[in-house]
Amino acid sequence: MRKKIVAGNWKMNKTPKEAAEFCKLMKEKVVSDAVEVVFCVPFVDLYPVLEELKGTGIGVGAENMHFAESGAYTGEVSVQMLKEMGVGYVILGHSERRQYFGETDEMVNQKVKKALETGIVPILCCGETLEQREAGITIEWVRIQIKCALAGVSAEDAKKVVVAYEPIWAIGTGKTATSAQAQEVCHAIRTVLAELYGRETAEEIRIQYGGSVNSKNAAELFAMEDIDGGLVGGASLKEEFVSIVHY
Repeated sequence: MRKKIVAGNWKMNKTPKEAAEFCKLMKEKVVSDAVEVVFCVPFVDLYPVLEELKGTGIGVGAENMHFAESGAYTGEVSVQMLKEMGVGYVILGHSERRQYFGETDEMVNQKVKKALETGIVPILCCGETLEQREAGITIEWVRIQIKCALAGVSAEDAKKVVVAYEPIWAIGTGKTATSAQAQEVCHAIRTVLAELYGRETAEEIRIQYGGSVNSKNAAELFAMEDIDGGLVGGASLKEEFVSIVHY
């Protein structure tokens, strides 16, 4: 049985002081034996959030990392820096990173492999634009993203990856894929994982849905056979996140 995982993606929100205050308010409310809970926060918030959540069992993740161990990459953060801090997760390949910062499938693949090598759980994002959905190529597009991102990743390591399906047209728009639409793509993701690694391995890999997840739609989405939780954006910045965790 795959354990549900609900991760909040704060994006570029909350100062370190605001982050610590929010976690202090939320930490007892979101602890769950049934659900793995993670806060993925801006780099400057990592230390106060790690301190505030110490001993709670709530995971802490970064929103990005570089694939190099060190070097002349001004403004970047390496996976070793995250590991030494105690960060356990990292969001990779988010559509906003691809769209605004030019991240390619090759870069995402390098980051996934580096995170796994260092012992940090990659939350690997994939998803289609509205134009791609309307053109009927959603499944093909997402299959390619998964294959590229996991190229050279062993079956044993693939089990540690969390895949997050986020239709780009539903991120921050208030529009949500129906539970049937989300399930269709998440099932397709599990199918391509089975083609790459075998059915048994594919059944162990957790697949989240992300894209305007809120307290009203979480239960229906998370009840789908191939949806193992959510990558939550705006709602993770509010107390509403509690209701999503305890869907």
